Amino acid sequence: MMNPTISLVECPRDAMQGWKHFIPTEKKVEYLNALLKVGFDVLDFGSFVSPKAIPQLADTKEVIPQLQLNDKTKLLAIIANSRGAEEAVQYDEISFLGFPFSISETFQLRNTNKTIKQSLSEVEAIQNLCLQKNKELVVYISMGFGNPYGDDYSAEIAIDWVKKLTSLGIKTIAMSDTVGVAQPSNIEYIFHHLIPEFMNVSIGAHFHSSPTNWKEKIQSAYNKGCVRFDSAMMGIGGCPMAEDELVGNIATENLVGWCDNNGIALMLDRDAFANSMALASQIFI
Repeated sequence: MMNPTISLVECPRDAMQGWKHFIPTEKKVEYLNALLKVGFDVLDFGSFVSPKAIPQLADTKEVIPQLQLNDKTKLLAIIANSRGAEEAVQYDEISFLGFPFSISETFQLRNTNKTIKQSLSEVEAIQNLCLQKNKELVVYISMGFGNPYGDDYSAEIAIDWVKKLTSLGIKTIAMSDTVGVAQPSNIEYIFHHLIPEFMNVSIGAHFHSSPTNWKEKIQSAYNKGCVRFDSAMMGIGGCPMAEDELVGNIATENLVGWCDNNGIALMLDRDAFANSMALASQIFI
């Protein structure tokens, strides 16, 4: 029997990080506060990474005190190393720290300037810090469905990394289709093997896709028990460290429409949702 609802992770951080024009801090605050009123489960709102790497999010610390938080939506911030984690855990407002752990050596070096082995040590240190500071670490398995660099990949490699990471006590894993290469067969295979084996771990999906193939990705993961999905308004986003051409996120409006069409109950404020969409169309132009 399918779960009657799903967890929605809205990702304005992913949408903003590669945007070509700097979005003023006050406009970011306005947009994030609009999203907070919608009722998403998690808001991936900012990051504590080098401002040289991601200048768009250099103002995350200025944004935090201006957010109008509520009991429904928890904040997630992306970090790429222990230094960023040490900054992020100082904020009571933040519940989750997200770490991009690539199973492609090439991409891990491009994204965090560390090897996979070095990054695993970082995950261990960050997990210990999160436990001390009452935060939860969310690990994104970047390039979890393949990579464009020719690095070794198989579904078994991806599944094995989930085993290694959950052995550290990680409770939330997001399988990430960083460059939009996931195919329904691979998605089904991975979630079919992960969901039953890790009953006490939340295994989510962070898909990037073209506007034409998002539905088959969502459906394939949901069919095999995935009930946590990341998305972004208007499908904006992608990792600027991946390829020259960003592959957008799953559009939140598409995901919400898919849920409605499939009888999946969502506790969202639809007026606030419409307002957020209107703001997104003004910001991302």
